[in-house]
Amino acid sequence: MPVYIRKGPADIPEPSDSSQGDEEQELFLSDPDQLQDQLPQPFRMIDKVLDRLLDRAWDFISQRETARLTEQANKAIPIMQVSGDVKLPVRTNCLACPEDGRYIFLGHPHGLSVMAQPQGIITASSSSPYCVPVWQEDQVEITSLHITCLGEMAYLLASLDDMGVARLFAYYSETSHLIKVMNETKMWTNTQQDDLNQRSVCVKFELSRGGDYGAATISYNGCQCLEVYRFPKDSWLKELSQHTPGVGDTGKLSPVTMLMKIKPPKPHTGSTMKSPFEVLQKTEDGNVIGSGQNHLISSRQWEDQDAVFKSVYRKYMVNNTSNTTDPEDRPSCVTSHFLLPGGLSSVLGGVKPQTGGVAVAVCLWWSGSHNLLQYLLCKAPKDKAEPEPKPDALWPNAQEILCSAVSSCTRHITLGLVTGLVTVWDRHLGLPLSVVSVEADSVFSSIIFVDYWPSTATEDALHSQGPNHTSTQVHLLVTCKSGACHLVYAGRGLDSHDVTQLSERPSDPGCFPVVTATVPFLRRLALIMQRNGKIFLQDMVDRRVVCCFSLPDTHLLASPWNPVFLLDPTQQSLLITGDQRPGRDSGEDGGSRLFVFRFQDAAVVKPYGHGDDGRASSHQGQSGTGASNLEETCNLYFRPRIESVEERNKVMTEIWNQLQEHAALVLLQNRQQAGTILQNQQQAGTILQNQQHPGTILHET
Repeated sequence: MPVYIRKGPADIPEPSDSSQGDEEQELFLSDPDQLQDQLPQPFRMIDKVLDRLLDRAWDFISQRETARLTEQANKAIPIMQVSGDVKLPVRTNCLACPEDGRYIFLGHPHGLSVMAQPQGIITASSSSPYCVPVWQEDQVEITSLHITCLGEMAYLLASLDDMGVARLFAYYSETSHLIKVMNETKMWTNTQQDDLNQRSVCVKFELSRGGDYGAATISYNGCQCLEVYRFPKDSWLKELSQHTPGVGDTGKLSPVTMLMKIKPPKPHTGSTMKSPFEVLQKTEDGNVIGSGQNHLISSRQWEDQDAVFKSVYRKYMVNNTSNTTDPEDRPSCVTSHFLLPGGLSSVLGGVKPQTGGVAVAVCLWWSGSHNLLQYLLCKAPKDKAEPEPKPDALWPNAQEILCSAVSSCTRHITLGLVTGLVTVWDRHLGLPLSVVSVEADSVFSSIIFVDYWPSTATEDALHSQGPNHTSTQVHLLVTCKSGACHLVYAGRGLDSHDVTQLSERPSDPGCFPVVTATVPFLRRLALIMQRNGKIFLQDMVDRRVVCCFSLPDTHLLASPWNPVFLLDPTQQSLLITGDQRPGRDSGEDGGSRLFVFRFQDAAVVKPYGHGDDGRASSHQGQSGTGASNLEETCNLYFRPRIESVEERNKVMTEIWNQLQEHAALVLLQNRQQAGTILQNQQQAGTILQNQQHPGTILHET
């Protein structure tokens, strides 16, 4: 058999494409995604070509997206220029404006000043207004102001200085009157510096609309309490009208009456009561949900329950070592709101009908608490005075309360809870209107009502039927501590709520929002102020920037981390304080100035103002009417039930049909299952019988 042998030396073959080099081996070891061998040829070449095509396509897409973002950023956002400015004599810490918009009150390091708005509007062409000192005191720096109208050209001012001293002023006929220093009994002096923690410090001082009541949050020895005052409004107006214009003095007006002093709730401890009869004696009439203070749980039961809890969740408690402070040791802070007439609690509590928008109750909650408490301001007189006021209504919540807000008509109260829940309470019904879950990246920092929202055809129809026929839909603006902002739409029903994220957590610290407020006279617009000094209006529907506010080149925003500004709804203007830029000569136009932006002069915000395409939401934009007696309250409660009877019957019919279909399906499944079981039992019985009598089968066969 012939054998063919190749002539010449044997050549070393070249490595095949399927072999792997050192680089490929290193790539295999360094790439965790490459857990399998490479593809053989020609599939590996095809894979490389496809990867290159995808990379080129992605680069092209990235370039186009970058160009689009650059073009969008280069688009000229409308700039709103200053309409007018006023020179400020000294640094201004706070601004306040009454409901009529006639004056602007300013708080300074040495007292108070007032500025009259010429013809109600500050313009660049009008005569330049100026600040007039109305009260001056050395070493007193006013940091907070709250003002309301007492009557025609009469105003009530609540001020707070940097040392925590609260003062009450009356301003009438260009004259100021110091009525009272609210916490003057324990004011700090130079001889009491060692006893600083023992003095009384006012943290917050607010007035009800109309000046009938006031509420001061007083901190003493690390604890807070809420003092509610009743003001003799009618007597003050008479006394002010008889006063000769000039420099005001103290001691000429009627004294202030403290209505109640509300202290934080006591922590839950073991009970010393031995029988339920003692508990019933402590609960009095029992027509209010209790706070859990009166119970029969002993201290030993508390200790046993605490021991069981710690033994079950010991590993979680060991890992969580950051929170070592006992909740009971933390100071309890209070947040309060005045409420207008309306709701069941005021009628059932025997409150006399109030007119003219006079507050009838105050609601509050304490930090770390789950309960919203309500105290009536005009209770029916009792035979025995109460040593400590007790709440007339208690609304429990599932989680700890972080923030709260009240609508302008005070019908709705919203609470932001610690787990990202937003609860809206309806005071007219005494029930929760809606509970919405917000997927936030951090806890809530503030929550506010959007009182001016375009109304729908349904809301217009309800509004035409009367003031009590209002829509049960609210819009809320929720801000998180991370800087993210959400728009919450809440209504009655499971499918009547929605959450829209307006802004995410800012990546740049300079873009962190320090002010997020709604514009009360422009629909669906929010005012945003950032740390870098940028101020703009944002549309809460399409989330675009409508316009930016530009200060003159000579000035910048004063204290960007805590800007001093004022939204005047009467004049529809924005007032912002600005300081002169460093390095510039302080000439005639230098120093601090108050810049005014008139929204009526800007064409960019006209589509968001009053028009034929929408108006303010009917239930949030109007004053609360409320019910004056039990009959009207019952009618207010049953009227929505009567109006929705057809819809509820339709829903009930659909639910009943679904239940019948489900019941028929379950019955059919049960019958089939029973038949299968019976058939299996018969087969098992036959097999068992055959095993026991095998001869019978052979004989029959």
